[in-house]
Amino acid sequence: MDPDLRRRLEAVVGPAHVIDDPDTRASYETDWTRRFSGRAAFVVRPASAGEVAGILQICRTAGIAVVPQGGNTGLVGGSVPRAGEAVLSLRRLDAIEDFDEVAGEVTVGAGVTLERLQQHVRAAGWDVGVDLASRASATIGGMVATNAGGVRVIRFGPMRHQLIGIEAVLADGAILRRLPGLLKDNTGYDLPGLLAGSEGTLAVITRVRLRLVPLRPARAVALLGLPALDAALRVVRAVRRAAANLEAAEVFFPEGLDLVLRHARLAPPFPRPHPCYLLLECAGPADPAPALAAALEPLADPAATLLAVDRADRDRLWAYRERHTEAISAEGIPHKLDVTLPADRLAEFESAVRARLAALRPAARPILFGHAGDGNLHVNILGLDPDDDAADGAVLELVASLGGSISAEHGIGIAKKPWLSLTRSPADISAMLAIKRALDPGAILNPGVIFDPEPVAVPPPAPDLP
Repeated sequence: MDPDLRRRLEAVVGPAHVIDDPDTRASYETDWTRRFSGRAAFVVRPASAGEVAGILQICRTAGIAVVPQGGNTGLVGGSVPRAGEAVLSLRRLDAIEDFDEVAGEVTVGAGVTLERLQQHVRAAGWDVGVDLASRASATIGGMVATNAGGVRVIRFGPMRHQLIGIEAVLADGAILRRLPGLLKDNTGYDLPGLLAGSEGTLAVITRVRLRLVPLRPARAVALLGLPALDAALRVVRAVRRAAANLEAAEVFFPEGLDLVLRHARLAPPFPRPHPCYLLLECAGPADPAPALAAALEPLADPAATLLAVDRADRDRLWAYRERHTEAISAEGIPHKLDVTLPADRLAEFESAVRARLAALRPAARPILFGHAGDGNLHVNILGLDPDDDAADGAVLELVASLGGSISAEHGIGIAKKPWLSLTRSPADISAMLAIKRALDPGAILNPGVIFDPEPVAVPPPAPDLP
């Protein structure tokens, strides 16, 4: 590392937070799937928006591109270096502040994990509208940057719907502050909404203002064994009408459950296997179990239905779904494709994608699971070479042909970049490129993610930092 560059960065963040030792860098250089990795020029760890601004000014002057990184739980290669970029780790931005217990709003540093925020606000009777299996590692900044969805979208929507205000740093070091944020504020463009889902390509998110949801301590979880996905979707539709407090509707299949049982050493949920499994959770201020049981009575086989109310039993049922990701990763390096389909095409896609993969790559092992309430299925494919993109293309082309989206909640990253045009028109892509060039003309923020913009000549920042 150039000694002068190190000196300038250390003047901003301190010597302990500029890392170029290969062994120490390693954990920042590979994503959660282990499919995507690269060498970082160095890792730098700021603790404030001002320090982020200083780092970006230095890197812009030096011509060094920057990859913003939160908990590094991304699945599409968008949070790790690819060609010697610097990694800007935001984990030290971990303050929880300005918690308004009356309005149910909180300002959170980008490096705060979802689990820590949940624990903090639940003590005061509030909750976060988005929940993920990776809650212990996923950071709030990364969740906003990827517009994470998770298991509760059916009731509360993705991260963009929770976002009231934002603080972010542009490529030239300018700091945008839309904090604390107001529910009614029509003064110009919705910059927080624009940055949500931008995957670190437009600005570095440093703090966000979130709306919270009331904590619903009374919960009931049901697990059903069903003959097919279309039967599960009929159950979801009926329960949504009968039980207004439905928060989650998760689906998985025998091949995924078998992996979970083996790697997590769990007992099977039912005496015999079923072609499809549906997990439902309802929550409210009062016990939702009677309403859920009544809604399921005409729809489900009692011998293939489990209902849990106390915490330990609920967690046991959720484990069959939430431990899919770790069980799949224990089998090998998967190709992970999260997609959304119109509700009336979801069952058609599930059967068609299996047939298409079997014809194209007979040795491939598709493991499907996802969110039945919002049409989002996660297609995990084991048994492929990491660089074999033919199966990815076949899946995403099928999605597009059925009117779906090639990315439901993980973003485009680099994994899906070649197929962006399947569901985005030339006009859409041109508009996004124009925004990228306007906010990051030197293309130093997460270059190569979503698309490949060409940098334009920009003057050096003035005044420069010492």
